[in-house]
Amino acid sequence: MSTSTIHNPNVACCTIPPVKSDYVPKGIYKSYAGFDKVYVAGPENTGDIALVCVFDIFGFKPQTQQGADILAEKLNAQVIMPDFFEPAEPWPVEHFPPKTHQEKAKLQAFFGGPAKPQDAVGRLLTVGKALKSDGAKFVGTFGFCWGGKVTILAGSDAATPFDAVAATHPAMLHAADVNELKVPLGFYPSNDEPVDECKKILEIVATKPFAAKNDHKFYNSFHGFAAARADLDDPENKKQFEDLYARLIRFFGNASGTHVH
Repeated sequence: MSTSTIHNPNVACCTIPPVKSDYVPKGIYKSYAGFDKVYVAGPENTGDIALVCVFDIFGFKPQTQQGADILAEKLNAQVIMPDFFEPAEPWPVEHFPPKTHQEKAKLQAFFGGPAKPQDAVGRLLTVGKALKSDGAKFVGTFGFCWGGKVTILAGSDAATPFDAVAATHPAMLHAADVNELKVPLGFYPSNDEPVDECKKILEIVATKPFAAKNDHKFYNSFHGFAAARADLDDPENKKQFEDLYARLIRFFGNASGTHVH
């Protein structure tokens, strides 16, 4: 593969750095469905509702785990976050944003390697099927950045185990990705995503038989505001972060028929 290949053209995705956080995640780590390391929030045993999070390129970060903890509590759900980059490592914070041409090429190679969405789809489907086998009546998935594309592709599989999917500040997404989508979509782009492409996506999913359960909002915020780049000490970012997770709660609650307080 050429080191000059551009896999992710989203400039903001490739330049906005992650933020340090002092939040202490409430969940545990365990192995599950072929993954050595999986963060689990909520009940340790699979309940009626299970959600799978596909994190951004920085891997396990407190802000993303805080979001998982919120969803687990409010939906009384088991929320699991596998290490999709195993056996490789997430993108190192100290090498972001990339400053040299060589570092930028390495980041693009990462999006074409460990963070290649198509390769993660199969692993995500395996997790979803395992949750269904373990007794979950409703299984959803939500992803950030590259993970947003992963969740949509997984929801488009002919034998998808997922009952609803959500994508927040998604990267590398094309309107054609939703052509075969089989389940309701929660779609939450930021200011940094291509507006025309996002509108095409919404036009396509509005024609689906599950359209009444779709949800979307264009967030007046930056790419990464709800995951590792979230600065929850900033009042405006905190407000957008909380609004996004409230929408995810309502979206998955509506899709699953769960009454959410």
